[in-house]
Amino acid sequence: MAKVEKRSTLKVWGDVIFAIFLREIKSKSNDKFGVAWSVISPVAFIFMLSYIRGRMDGGETHGIPTFYFMVIGMVLVQFLLGCVGTVSASIKKNKPLYAFRQVQPISSIIAIAGFEFLIKLFVVAVIAVLAYFLQIEGQIHDPLKVMIILLQVWLISSSVGVIFSLASCYVPEIDKLRELAMRPLFFISGIFFSLQDIPREFWPYLTWNPLLHAVELARYAAYPQYGTEGVSDFFLTMSTLVSMFFALACYHVGWKQAISR
Repeated sequence: MAKVEKRSTLKVWGDVIFAIFLREIKSKSNDKFGVAWSVISPVAFIFMLSYIRGRMDGGETHGIPTFYFMVIGMVLVQFLLGCVGTVSASIKKNKPLYAFRQVQPISSIIAIAGFEFLIKLFVVAVIAVLAYFLQIEGQIHDPLKVMIILLQVWLISSSVGVIFSLASCYVPEIDKLRELAMRPLFFISGIFFSLQDIPREFWPYLTWNPLLHAVELARYAAYPQYGTEGVSDFFLTMSTLVSMFFALACYHVGWKQAISR
């Protein structure tokens, strides 16, 4: 007689998340490049733009080699934009699976957000290897701090993605508004400039953006001589907590109605 294995709720939840994670990998492997393209595309974009800017500048930007000044900003901004984009489509993408009692939208959100996090870690690793072979010298004074900032950006972007994902179930046109709203972040988050380059009277119009704080603090963690003037660890941490709380509250209130529409 076959033995029926009884699994705990946590074990079932973990198995569901892992299954959706594998499903996401398979969906990215439909062509010859497969998952590798998810790494190659951002690496090529970030590395080439940073390398060209570094060669044109020919020096340092506020005590940081221009190449790494650009790389830090572009990695974090690409991380946020990529994660918001994928997580915001997570609920609709896996809607047929919700017919199974064990599968809930939070499982697909965690799986897809986790997959995006791993992809970006590979992007950082590939850029580091390319910089090593091209003998572009760099340093990370406080790698733990850099990882914490990367984790905070991931949590903020996942939270924003959850809110957009729920909203798109009620109003499909919200996806167009999301794309429109996300585009300016590429220019106001400190990729091409430092906050120190902006007159102080304009700082209040820029420092509401937690991503700018993340970029500037990550540069400081790598190169302490860069400084942290105008940005705050406290603001970034509070932005992370508030965005997570708001996203979880919206999910708790509206996920059943969202998947039934």
